Amino acid sequence: MPKNKALGILALAGVEPYKEKANEEYMNGSQLEHFKKILDAWRIQLREEVDRTVTHMQDEAANFPDPVDRAAQEEEFSLELRTRDRERKLIKKIEKTLQLIEDDDFGFCNSCGIEIGIRRLEARPTADLCIECKTLAEIKERQLAG
Repeated sequence: MPKNKALGILALAGVEPYKEKANEEYMNGSQLEHFKKILDAWRIQLREEVDRTVTHMQDEAANFPDPVDRAAQEEEFSLELRTRDRERKLIKKIEKTLQLIEDDDFGFCNSCGIEIGIRRLEARPTADLCIECKTLAEIKERQLAG
């Protein structure tokens, strides 16, 4: 995720990048609250997008007599629905991550168990792999793909 997008997620939540204190325990209460705010704001924003799409499609749906106009509208709606489907999956991932926060199991790599890190989580709050394990997974994926 580009740095400006990560900052966008933080701005969306109305939070600054987390400033760690000396000898602060990883994933303490204030860090968990920081990420909970980010994830909640992101989920709300995505749900609003879904609502806007439904309203837009209802308002804009027309039965154009011209087949080209009808095809253009169908393509626009198709693109919008694909985007919303990806966002729906992201909402589920956000909710899963919020549950990890509630279960006090957030911020650690699912593969090797080490800390994922504050900055990586701010860039991708739903990350469940440390950068090393994610890199290895992507290399394996590329090798299997071709």
